[in-house]
Amino acid sequence: MSSYLDQPLTPDPVIEAYKKDVDRTLLRENLKLTVEQRFNNLMAMQKFAEELRRAAKRSAVGPFRRTHSYPHFSPAW
Repeated sequence: MSSYLDQPLTPDPVIEAYKKDVDRTLLRENLKLTVEQRFNNLMAMQKFAEELRRAAKRSAVGPFRRTHSYPHFSPAW
């Protein structure tokens, strides 16, 4: 009795289409790391993303936003 494991694999066209856009060298390098190293990298990226969010929030509500009206400046138009 033959099983599906005995049959040759045919490439999936969808996977093949996506493979050209994926840098597999980065995946290989990441897989060389231990699980702990990958978690540490993930936590560092999350911390960086949170810092970016806080900076964006501060700039949106800070005293020097572009929407602030300056009483000493009135355009001629």
